[in-house]
Amino acid sequence: MDAVTRIAMTLLPGDGAVTDLADFANSTPSIPEHTPTERQRFRTIWISDIHLGTRGCNAEMLIDFLDHVDSDTMYLVGDIIDGWRLKKKFYWPDAHNDVVWRLLKRAKRGTDVVYIPGNHDEVMRQFSGLSFGGISIRRKAIHTTADGRRLLVLHGDEFDAITLAHRWLAHVGDVAYESLMALNRLVNAYRRRFNMPYWSLSKHAKAKVKNAVEFISNYEQVIAEAAGARGVDGVVCGHIHTAEVRDIGGVQYYNDGDWVEGCTALVEHFDGRMEVLHWADEIATRQAAAEAPAKIEMMAA
Repeated sequence: MDAVTRIAMTLLPGDGAVTDLADFANSTPSIPEHTPTERQRFRTIWISDIHLGTRGCNAEMLIDFLDHVDSDTMYLVGDIIDGWRLKKKFYWPDAHNDVVWRLLKRAKRGTDVVYIPGNHDEVMRQFSGLSFGGISIRRKAIHTTADGRRLLVLHGDEFDAITLAHRWLAHVGDVAYESLMALNRLVNAYRRRFNMPYWSLSKHAKAKVKNAVEFISNYEQVIAEAAGARGVDGVVCGHIHTAEVRDIGGVQYYNDGDWVEGCTALVEHFDGRMEVLHWADEIATRQAAAEAPAKIEMMAA
């Protein structure tokens, strides 16, 4: 039984409670949907590299994000499900179901949701041009911003020489990366115990390792040049788990990051402005604001 079939069986149990994706969207998630007084509204949201099916996926933080934001359009820019990891060992907790539930619910409520599979969920590329549960699957897309700029949207593994030419090496790197993420989980379990905010060990390590910095820089350069050759104004991608907004040779390069290390999303405001949201920082700011009255009261006592 392949990983996709097992996920489908998890989402659609055979007890008659859920019979299709529409019913699944109408079911009750294990983590109830939080309904804040007012959600942050954006014209467009891009998220990628969620890696559902792995222990490194920060599903709870992503659920918090999805419960606090809304948009007219949402792009899922690849590696939403980690088929590589699921082939080795099946792991699918309820929180991962809850992420899928929220994405389907968003599409049902009228958000235009576009799913562009990456290399870890490449099995879904064969369904490009089709729609499931109101979510359109595409190989790539062109997005036009509110201020008229044309952006190429794709996962980005097409421009990763290791993924293309040395697939075995990419899998070896995936194993090493999973080991680093296991250590990352231990570090953050310790930080949570002492009420400290989320911190990405792997993100910090990448910023300090010269080869990683050079790889990221080369990747950004190559993909920006490819976008410029296609006559677009910019490119939105994922793949390398490094959120970024910068101009490269007159081409706007945007990377929406990931939900394993940085927990970031790229958003377009209604005037066309683009911004990367660092959700761990958003949560910390919200918690500080909630605790402020109690601290003031204690100081006044």
